[in-house]
Amino acid sequence: MAQDTGTRSVALVIFDCDGVLVDSEAATCGLCAQAARDAGMVVSDEDSIETFSGMALPLIRTMIERETGSTLAPDWTAMMQARFVAAMEKGARPVPGVYTMLDTVRAMGLPMRVGTNSSMEEMTVKFAATNLGPYFGDRIHSAVDVGAPKPRPDIYLTAARHEGVPPHACVVLEDSLPGAQAALAAGMTCVMLVEAGKNPPDLSGVLRIEHLSEFPAVLERLSGQG
Repeated sequence: MAQDTGTRSVALVIFDCDGVLVDSEAATCGLCAQAARDAGMVVSDEDSIETFSGMALPLIRTMIERETGSTLAPDWTAMMQARFVAAMEKGARPVPGVYTMLDTVRAMGLPMRVGTNSSMEEMTVKFAATNLGPYFGDRIHSAVDVGAPKPRPDIYLTAARHEGVPPHACVVLEDSLPGAQAALAAGMTCVMLVEAGKNPPDLSGVLRIEHLSEFPAVLERLSGQG
């Protein structure tokens, strides 16, 4: 059940990708866990999503080096991105309910963009595997290109600027703590997709849903349409 905090005009919907549109976090976080173990960090595959979800590779690198006292190879980030791309060619799946949700949001007349920590190469593979590309076209923004990964707000501010709308008129759909922090820092409304039975981060002002089917109704309320 979504929590609501009042009525607010909506002029743009910005989606995170992994865990919101594409079910890829188990695979990519598992790869990060294996790389962390190779460097001497203790982290299991079972704990990999909780440990690495929503984090950009440069931040993951910093975490591993801090935890292990080691220095990873200069090309570590590029190597991990290549592993992600290879994994997504066969392992990317749509999040349940994503097509119906996107069709409904599009029917509401709301423009949609994507703001992700993933590289554009990763996004191309993920969207090709899930057939999500036609929903967004070139309205996809990568924090790799911006040079400032979440939890910094730059990627979401970039998306709003390209659409020509103020941050306060944007709604972001996220599933990770760094992503929610980025949305709030950008001055945007954040809705967090939280798996049933999980304890979500306690962030003031964040709305919460447990299934994508709930999201259009939240947008209607925020737009004053419901």
